[in-house]
Amino acid sequence: MSIELKNVSKNFGEVTAVRDEDFSVREGELMALLGPSGGGKTTVLRMIAGLEMPSEGDIFINGERVNDVPVQKRNIGFVFQNYALFKNMSVFKNIAFGLKIKKWKKPDIEARVDELLKLLGLAGLERRYPHQLSGGQRQRVAIARAIAIKPQVVLLDEPTSALDPEMTAEVLELIEELKREGRDLLLVTHEMGFARRLADRVALLADGRIAEFGPPEQIFGAPESAVTKGFLSRVLRY
Repeated sequence: MSIELKNVSKNFGEVTAVRDEDFSVREGELMALLGPSGGGKTTVLRMIAGLEMPSEGDIFINGERVNDVPVQKRNIGFVFQNYALFKNMSVFKNIAFGLKIKKWKKPDIEARVDELLKLLGLAGLERRYPHQLSGGQRQRVAIARAIAIKPQVVLLDEPTSALDPEMTAEVLELIEELKREGRDLLLVTHEMGFARRLADRVALLADGRIAEFGPPEQIFGAPESAVTKGFLSRVLRY
């Protein structure tokens, strides 16, 4: 398994955001996390990335327990909902940030950033700053930064939530390309059609628990949980 959570819980004071979670992401899989706001989806991603520590339980990446492994040593790419770009850094420096942390040599950094600029349709924008970019361009920079270090695991937290339909299509196409490359993807999304079409498995989270977990044809076509049925009826209106 690429990612595995065993009996993981997360408390914020008196509030329990994630309750005794057990699930895994297989190598080369795109797994979608769906569910209502406040259900624990983002907290799960942040714990896997090392931005939050679990209150209980263990997290494994490629078989290694990583509870005490710092963020920069987990070799994970994280794409945030609000881009989280460094406002005072150019596009080039944003993409190169993780490579510098990893102590890549300057010529290798320049070659890798140039490769990503071309790959993601950002060539010519390397000297611009985030405020000079469109929403779609910012999200592509965020994805470029996340995959610059060539991580096997990429976490994406609602990467299209702030985008218009055209920009959303661009970003979803890019995620589809990452899947074709064989990366392990864990995606929090409200794009039900995309999750239904491309996810290998889907988990529905509500109140910090997984209400239902399975292939998209089961979750969308024949949900068993009342929580899943209620959520899908609201978002899909059927």
